[in-house]
Amino acid sequence: MTEALLEARAVSKVFPLAAGWLAQKQSLQAVTDVSLKLIPGETLGLVGESGCGKSTLGRILLALLQPTAGEVFFNGANIFTMSRESLRQLRQEMQIVFQDPYSSLNPRMTIRQILAEPFLIHGLGSKIERLAWSQELLHDVGLPAEALQRYPHEFSGGQRQRLGIARALALKPQLIVADEPVSALDVSVQAQILNLFNDLKTKLGLTYIFISHDLSVISHVSDRVAVMYLGRLVETAPRHRFSQGRLHPYTEVLLEAVPVADPSRPKPASRVKGDPPSPLHIPPGCPFHPRCPEAQPVCREVFPEFRPTEPEHWVSCHFR
Repeated sequence: MTEALLEARAVSKVFPLAAGWLAQKQSLQAVTDVSLKLIPGETLGLVGESGCGKSTLGRILLALLQPTAGEVFFNGANIFTMSRESLRQLRQEMQIVFQDPYSSLNPRMTIRQILAEPFLIHGLGSKIERLAWSQELLHDVGLPAEALQRYPHEFSGGQRQRLGIARALALKPQLIVADEPVSALDVSVQAQILNLFNDLKTKLGLTYIFISHDLSVISHVSDRVAVMYLGRLVETAPRHRFSQGRLHPYTEVLLEAVPVADPSRPKPASRVKGDPPSPLHIPPGCPFHPRCPEAQPVCREVFPEFRPTEPEHWVSCHFR
């Protein structure tokens, strides 16, 4: 069996909230008891509604946030017990592509400076080598070498995201976390960026965690899909399982929400009720039960165990 590149064990994250003189102290449960494994060369799609904890989990997996509980292992080493220097060296192996291509690039730096910065931080290469590496990075993401002399504001959103990808590739990482990397882009540009991710994975042997609220995007790039709701994983399965039925009711709702390119086909009525509960007040039992069309009394009282229903398919539901 292939050893896991990345493994999270019972990871949780709670954010304490500031309270006034008379207000009661509260805490926000962003991530709760999440465990997952990622093997080399795999793309794991992490999907769920906005505010479900996807980005928080992604940042914990990269040690950009400290978990309240749980452990994260990269190549067998616990990243939260590493020394500061060891963690700095590990940064070469794991990188992130941010959601907003407009705010993730320093507007005061040229593209040459932006792409050379990772090499400077880690003391890699001479000035001539860093220039050659930067030109190669631009070629890998489909941009001309003359872009090095320009500033971020001179590029379109899709081009800026290509630059963000180039920066993430600079240190030849094994793992890239892509946090909603196409949500701020036009649909036609989204397809180009998704194809670029796939091409780079094949060319460079990358491993991805691809975060999105759009299940159609996730299904295009992922080998395996993990669905989150209110900070918990409710289902993980290979991509092909998501077209075969008997999924978690929340996953089925996400699939129904994917638009179909057929104007003559009537939009199906949504089976889901209401809005997601506040993460400040997560309901007892199954957290999805207030909105679930199949909820039964047991769902309101007993939390469903996250268990395998068949090989590689795990689900948190009493009736699946």
